[in-house]
Amino acid sequence: MKVALFGRNFAEDRFAYFQHLLEVMEGLSLSICIYKPFYEFISGKFIFSVPPLLFSNHQELCEQADMLISVGGDGTILDAVTLVRDSGIPIMGVNLGRMGFLSGIPRKEIDGAIKALAAGEYTIEKRSLLHVESPESLFGELDFALNELTINKKDTGSMILVHVYVNDLLLNSYWADGLIVATPTGSTAYSLSCNGPIITPDSENFVITPIASHNLTVRPVVIPDKSIVRINVEGRLTHYLVGLDSRYTVMDSSVEIVVKKEDFTINLVQIHGSNFFNTIRQKLLWGQDVRFHETTL
Repeated sequence: MKVALFGRNFAEDRFAYFQHLLEVMEGLSLSICIYKPFYEFISGKFIFSVPPLLFSNHQELCEQADMLISVGGDGTILDAVTLVRDSGIPIMGVNLGRMGFLSGIPRKEIDGAIKALAAGEYTIEKRSLLHVESPESLFGELDFALNELTINKKDTGSMILVHVYVNDLLLNSYWADGLIVATPTGSTAYSLSCNGPIITPDSENFVITPIASHNLTVRPVVIPDKSIVRINVEGRLTHYLVGLDSRYTVMDSSVEIVVKKEDFTINLVQIHGSNFFNTIRQKLLWGQDVRFHETTL
């Protein structure tokens, strides 16, 4: 099996876990290639028994890997998605971060997870994405998001007015700090912190969640992901921030954004025994007496 390693900079106290990951992979004779900027970060800190291949972009990844392991937190997986794109290469997340909804492998379970991966003892969970269209193609080829589209006011001043149409029918005009259109995967991210509902990955929905709405009766709305969502913004300011996962740009208020379901999905690796409900119970401490809970990073 040819496995790509993708990551970003991480704290020094995480190096031992990454070293163990490498040792397990090499012990299983897995062919390793590493994202070049990540290799430059770890170079000199680890000794490879065989010099790894390097990749720098989507095309090189597709040529060299059957599987990608994201080393870090959920933000690292969002970055990995921009390299994997529509290739179908499965992603397994090893959590060296904090919450880790997407990075489902805890540091202490690296050994068993890599062995299960090598033995084929895993399933693939398909995650839908959203696709964004705008006249300027502001995000270029990376016009998709695994988590969400966000619209925020650019400054700390007055609210913005966000007009939202679903299949050409007016849903609402939101007086708020902004708006989120989230996938089921994104329902446990920014949308959740704005009181949005948790949606299971296979639910085939989007959730539209206002950010700090001025009208207290306004609530998040769940719609089918077959819907076409059009968004227009107005307010005292002429520009606002538009985000796709961790990528942001400034947009003129005269521009209309169209959101719909992306044509391809992202394949996330689930080791046997792991599932979405286990994850949210663990991460959100459901069923636990939090008075005696000690947070472990």
